[in-house]
Amino acid sequence: MPQTRIIVDLSDRMLHLLEDDRVVQSYPIGIGKMLTATPEGEFKVINKAPNPGGPFGAYWIGLSKKHYGIHGTNDPSSIGKLSSHGCIRMYNRDVLQLERRVRIGTPVTIRQ
Repeated sequence: MPQTRIIVDLSDRMLHLLEDDRVVQSYPIGIGKMLTATPEGEFKVINKAPNPGGPFGAYWIGLSKKHYGIHGTNDPSSIGKLSSHGCIRMYNRDVLQLERRVRIGTPVTIRQ
């Protein structure tokens, strides 16, 4: 089984899925607004939930930073922009593809 991890590049607003240190998929994302910036650092996936409701789209992937996660969106026009309260937004089809490839404990690096 490959070693899977996620790198979120805030500067280019992309999420990269790596398997054995090789990028296997990249996705456009929406990130936190200036006053509610997406936190940088090293985190882990701690939970996953389909259809979380509200603005969270088709799937929620919770991070070890309390109240933060990677999720779908009911506003696809927000992808590529500073649009969230700190979470990482993805197109619903992309977050559904991502959730099938990550497990609880998957490392997540968020960086400029």
